[in-house]
Amino acid sequence: MTSPQPEARARLSPSARVAAAFARIAEVDRPEVWITLRDEAAVRAEAAEVEERLATGAVLPLAGLLVAVKDNVDVAGLATTAACPEFAYTPTESASAVQRLAEAGAIVLGKTNMDQFATGLVGTRSPYGAVRNAHDPERIAGGSSSGSAVAVALGIADIGIGTDTAGSGRVPAAFNGLVGIKATLGVIPAHGVVPACADFDAVTVFAATLDLAVRAASVMAGPDARDPRSRTWPADVRFATAHVPRLAVPDPANLAALDPAYRDAFDRTVHAASAAGCKIDAVDIAPLLDAALLLYDGAIVAERHAAVGDFLEARPAGADPTVAAIISAAANTTGPAFAADLDTLARARSVAATLLAPFDGLLLPTTTEHPTLAAVEADPFTINRRLGTYTNFCNLLDLAAVAIPGAATTDGDPFGVMVVVPAFADQVAVDIAARLQNTSPAPLLLDAGVELAVFGAHLRDQPLHWQLEELGARFSGTVRTTDAYRLTALDTTPLKPGLVRTGPGLGAPILGELFRLSEGALGRFLAGLPAPMALTAIELEDGRTVVGFTATHDATATATDITEFGGWKAYLGAS
Repeated sequence: MTSPQPEARARLSPSARVAAAFARIAEVDRPEVWITLRDEAAVRAEAAEVEERLATGAVLPLAGLLVAVKDNVDVAGLATTAACPEFAYTPTESASAVQRLAEAGAIVLGKTNMDQFATGLVGTRSPYGAVRNAHDPERIAGGSSSGSAVAVALGIADIGIGTDTAGSGRVPAAFNGLVGIKATLGVIPAHGVVPACADFDAVTVFAATLDLAVRAASVMAGPDARDPRSRTWPADVRFATAHVPRLAVPDPANLAALDPAYRDAFDRTVHAASAAGCKIDAVDIAPLLDAALLLYDGAIVAERHAAVGDFLEARPAGADPTVAAIISAAANTTGPAFAADLDTLARARSVAATLLAPFDGLLLPTTTEHPTLAAVEADPFTINRRLGTYTNFCNLLDLAAVAIPGAATTDGDPFGVMVVVPAFADQVAVDIAARLQNTSPAPLLLDAGVELAVFGAHLRDQPLHWQLEELGARFSGTVRTTDAYRLTALDTTPLKPGLVRTGPGLGAPILGELFRLSEGALGRFLAGLPAPMALTAIELEDGRTVVGFTATHDATATATDITEFGGWKAYLGAS
């Protein structure tokens, strides 16, 4: 059998989804994808439990979705090996991210193969075998989260969980035609994850669609006190990008690492972004590419030795020689060299912030080429290094990224791009990715903020709407008030309505629009609000109470009553 398409899979019950997954596992015969595959009977039993929870009214946003978990991320009761048999231990609790997925109704299928100790971008550095690409088994799957990506690309799992220090949650997405989300460092907690470089590790998600990837990332996000590096969304986080996003792309000289097929695909992807309404400007990203070298060529690699260096000093039989060589060499790093590199990174972050400040995002090719398994075997170091050209600097510089398929190569092979943004601008990256994929509306990643109801000059297509756009406000839909409100036309410049509460049954439902924005943005908005406008609690006809516009009674007392029109735009249209 062939795997059901995402639309068809969405209609399957949890039990049917499990049955289809195990049938697909047998059909594709890719044993190298898994290090530990759960017993089918146990997974079916868990699916039945999810169905029982649904029957009792439980709200499970990921009910029955199947998850492939990279084997450096803990799942209670399943061995964690980090792709080294001698390292194995069996955790009694799951990683924070996995536990949150389970609470939302997702079901773990098993633990997936990876570049050992998350050291590599090729997916071949494992005693459990090289993971082959989902579409071309002669080529690499990409690492280090290779197994999770291929499990999704083959239609076995709905969600793949990986980690990303140098690009491991993005390069496999590019090679296998998937969406990969690498959120801002710490937004998805790393509790229960075997560290690679603890200060620069991110838990990531793969999915076939942007919508599902965002849903999974949203469930996993949120601080966890057990992870001292976890972070929460700031009070001034942006909930949307600009109406016309401004994208930076690399100067042609910065693209020299791309092979010709990828360069052509990137050029066509940039052209498509322009056609989709993005404003494109080329910039020199050489400072970012220089910073990327610090991850392996500098003293920062000492963090890898701090994670598993002592274990590898015992020379376990299952250690991958390439991985062991990289990590063991870091033992010679000195404290002054590490401190110097931290200072270099701080300066590079400042340069990056200045470079990206005028833009909503930076559009990059995810990687440089798609090598064969044989090529990587012949040259395991140089090719791996080249694959991280555009990914290695992201975590070092505290940037977030959403990886999506770009224009396919002329041979029809997958090609991937990334939307890279500053820390906590994740929703902006999602919005731009949705535009590039012609997916509307973009899914909401952030579970935060407040809702603001507007009724006049701040409506879309009205003269003051730019103020909301500048604050990163996100359109949530149209709304109506209860019949306790009347609408007046104020004598202001520009023209504005004044909404005033007169009491239940003494007014009429008034049409408005609802926007979500951060608490900090709402505070700035209120601080600049001119008289006679004000913000207050507004009662909506659907029973909700939200923050919204009103006007002072003295201003509305002498204004023209326009309640009969039911809304500001209707009044303007009739004037």
